[in-house]
Amino acid sequence: MQRTIQAFSVDKIVNFKENLLLWAQQFSTAIWLDSNNYQQQYTNFNCALAVEEFTAIKTDYYNAFDKLEEYQQTTKDYIFGYITYDVKNDVEKLSSNNFDGLHFPDLYFFQPQKLIFIKENKVEFHYLKMVDDEIEKDFKEIQEQKPLDLQTDNKASIKIKLRIHKDEYHKKVTKVLEHIKRGNIYEANFCQEFYAENSTINPVCIYNHLNKISEPPFASFLKIEHQYALCASPERYLKKEGQKIISQPIKGTAKRLVSPIDDAKIAADLARDIKERAENVMIVDLVRNDLSKTAKKGTVKVEELCKVYPFKQVHQMISTVVSEIKETTSPITILKDTFPMGSMTGAPKFSAMQIIENLEETKRGLYSGTIGYFTPNGDFDFNVVIRSILYNEEKKYISYSVGGAITAKSIPEKEYEECLLKAKAMKYVLLNAE
Repeated sequence: MQRTIQAFSVDKIVNFKENLLLWAQQFSTAIWLDSNNYQQQYTNFNCALAVEEFTAIKTDYYNAFDKLEEYQQTTKDYIFGYITYDVKNDVEKLSSNNFDGLHFPDLYFFQPQKLIFIKENKVEFHYLKMVDDEIEKDFKEIQEQKPLDLQTDNKASIKIKLRIHKDEYHKKVTKVLEHIKRGNIYEANFCQEFYAENSTINPVCIYNHLNKISEPPFASFLKIEHQYALCASPERYLKKEGQKIISQPIKGTAKRLVSPIDDAKIAADLARDIKERAENVMIVDLVRNDLSKTAKKGTVKVEELCKVYPFKQVHQMISTVVSEIKETTSPITILKDTFPMGSMTGAPKFSAMQIIENLEETKRGLYSGTIGYFTPNGDFDFNVVIRSILYNEEKKYISYSVGGAITAKSIPEKEYEECLLKAKAMKYVLLNAE
């Protein structure tokens, strides 16, 4: 599908970026991806906005990857969308029977009529031919965008509840530890949900606030009619760049401290922490194994192991694993062979997924799934949906989940504290909406 490309230079790019997300709210379908100018390897743009379906695929998990492959091959264009965690049931003989208050379709991708990239101080419009006569009008509209009424009166009405209370959390983590002692698994990512019922929020307001206090490299705002994902993810799941595949799992978290000396010390302590490094190395091994399924022999390499990176809210331990594929390898095959991402499951992956399904109380859905895009030539980039608020406007249901890697050295109390640390930003923005 041919697109008309038109570029403009913009002086006040920060203002334009703010206006662009506001302008996108007129459409029933929108996906916004923002790197927040984070100094990271393997980035192609500062921001991207895809709006207005031309074609789309929406399906449950059954044969989801086959359907996605057919759609991607037929379209041969930019497609943006998401894959929920529960598409694991297409990869393995598994099920998802826990409570679901959000009801996102298992997999959704769309071919946008209008696609806009921000690169440095340049704005590129990539419009399908059928709407390319609207580029200059839209550019002017975005520049003149008036702030939406982002005032909310929900401050007092949001009551956040826990799906798993502290004592129950301790019991469940103890059960995971029993599985580890019996040799069923080495590690499992056990998650819990925080939620609010009969509550309304302004998604743009909440997203902007969450993004401002986090500024992560894989932020995204997703709107599909009445369903929203407000995502402040620091983690890349998988990227395809030509024949190179890049995975960057995160395992290991420490809080930021006000004093630069104390902050540097806690980061150094994280880098040396035996338990945290063991968590990370286990997942690196799992990723290496996943990538080897499609890699040319001898091309799976660990480019960076257990490096600590600072983010606004936390320090994170990140590794980078790469491989090289044959030109004939389908991009969907690479995703299917690595899904779901090891950092959100555990090792061995199949056993870990069985165990966490039995112990968790909530269907994960889009949480710990992925949001991203394909290019016309089959390259792709996908995040891990963590540090995110999910919202069903129709059902007035708000949800955010957090998890932690449980290993033989885990102490339930410390794991619980780490969950609260990860949940802090989401709780703060929901209770301090302005």
